[in-house]
Amino acid sequence: MIVLLLIGMLGAERPATKADHVIVVKNQRTLTLLSHGEVLHIYKISLGGSPVGAKEQQGDHKTPEGHYILDRRNPKSRFYKSIHISYPNDQDRRKASQHGVSVGGDIMVHGLPNGFGWLGATHRTRDWTDGCIAVTNDEMDEIWELVPDGTPIEIRP
Repeated sequence: MIVLLLIGMLGAERPATKADHVIVVKNQRTLTLLSHGEVLHIYKISLGGSPVGAKEQQGDHKTPEGHYILDRRNPKSRFYKSIHISYPNDQDRRKASQHGVSVGGDIMVHGLPNGFGWLGATHRTRDWTDGCIAVTNDEMDEIWELVPDGTPIEIRP
C-alpha cells in the first residue's frame, strides 16, 4: 500500500509555484515574477508609447512608476486577457490634482489586441500601448496562472 502511494506521488504533477511579487523595469523592458525573492520568470515587454517618465495624466501614453497591486482580472478584455494594476494610488491622484489634470486609469498587464495574437514577440519592436504593459498571448497565459489577485507590482523607471 505504501509503495503504491509513493508511486502515485512521484507521478503526480506538483502545482506551479505562484508569484508573490512582480517587478517591471521600464528601461530594460522586463517584467519579472518572483516567489520568496527567487525569480520564476522574466518576460520582455512593450510599454506605453511615451515610455520615459512616470504617468502624470490621462492620455500621456506613459506607463506609471511606483508601487501598486494587481487587483483584478478580465478574461474578456479587448486585449488577450488583462490583469488590472491599481493605478492611480494616492500619490498619483495628489500629483494630478496639483496640476489640474485627470489622472487616468485602466492600466493593465495584458496580451495582444484580440485578433492580433499572430504578431507574437514582434510586438516588442516598439512601445505601443496607452500606458499598459504588454506581453505575448502565451506569456499572458503563464502570468494569468502564476500571479494571483492581490500580488504587489513595483514599476521602476
